[in-house]
Amino acid sequence: MKQSSGFRHFSVVSSFVWWFVFLLVQTGFTQTNNLFDSDEPLSITLKGNVRDLLNDRTNAVPKNFPLELLIRNADSSVLSIPVQVKTRGHFRRMKENCNYPPLLIQFEDINNNGIYKKTIFRNQRKLKLVMPCKGMEYTVKEWLVYKMYNLVTPLSFKARLVQVTLEDAKAKKPVEPFYGILLEEEEQMAKRNQLVLVEKKIQPQQAQVKPFLTMAVFEYMIGNTDWSVQYLQNTKLVAKDSLARPTVIPYDFDHSGIVNAPYALPAPELQMSSVRERRYRGYCLQGLNQFDEILALFNQLKDKMYALYTTSTVLDARSIKSGVQFLDEFYATINNPKAWQKDFSYPCDKNGTGNVVIKGLRTD
Repeated sequence: MKQSSGFRHFSVVSSFVWWFVFLLVQTGFTQTNNLFDSDEPLSITLKGNVRDLLNDRTNAVPKNFPLELLIRNADSSVLSIPVQVKTRGHFRRMKENCNYPPLLIQFEDINNNGIYKKTIFRNQRKLKLVMPCKGMEYTVKEWLVYKMYNLVTPLSFKARLVQVTLEDAKAKKPVEPFYGILLEEEEQMAKRNQLVLVEKKIQPQQAQVKPFLTMAVFEYMIGNTDWSVQYLQNTKLVAKDSLARPTVIPYDFDHSGIVNAPYALPAPELQMSSVRERRYRGYCLQGLNQFDEILALFNQLKDKMYALYTTSTVLDARSIKSGVQFLDEFYATINNPKAWQKDFSYPCDKNGTGNVVIKGLRTD
């Protein structure tokens, strides 16, 4: 029987789709679309001279260590990717503060390495790896903060929870796997939002107003005071170009109250009892009606914020309860006009500490 033209067209299209899928399988692109597309913890192994790497905390310029980054495929085969890794950061890099220093992973031969192109890291050039400082439950909590800010705005850093295994032939005993966080590269975050990074000193009032106020309310929500725009302390600036008014992007949330790490303390000059005490650190506004749309957004996101904790499979019951209680306090405040107006007008109090500028847990 003669085939209809419609059926022949369907056959041609089906053949093309089948051949396209076959090519994807052969090139390895049927794995997860992107490193940051999934919330499932990703298992990785760092193999090589890991002990010396982790001990490199005193040099002003950290040394690069050649290591292997191992990941497991769906068929249980293991792929080895050559990387250069070095310690980074300030507070968390210091041995007296943290058990593990934060790391920077840089991929080698990204244009020529066939294995690299078939992995979930194929779009990455370098990645920050947040290591546990004083207990990996605090690392998981910090990852959830990144996920919370992703709900608020795409102008935020994406993060992937990873289960890290360290392999060092010189080690006397193996180290138990632990949770870490892979953070999106700064340039990639900017490019994803069709913006560029901006390196210049500004006052908070010179930033895009609504995004800044939204960010400041978020920092208030999580109980984080360890940030400033003037010194780019735990903040980055992005804009359409170098002349445009920039947007402030926050990161590094380990000193926030919702994480409540044992080493986290507010700067003494802020005169706060603990990081669990909230302090709004925006600038003085005479018209508080600018917060109306922002508070409406946080109320709209309320269920999703809570769900990050209540549906978590990697946090213990105590941590979930603590996070939920901290969110309860925030939502009780923003739905009480007298309460939030009092808190958000605090920078206008000349006798308060609302205008103290933070520079790396030090003040000016």
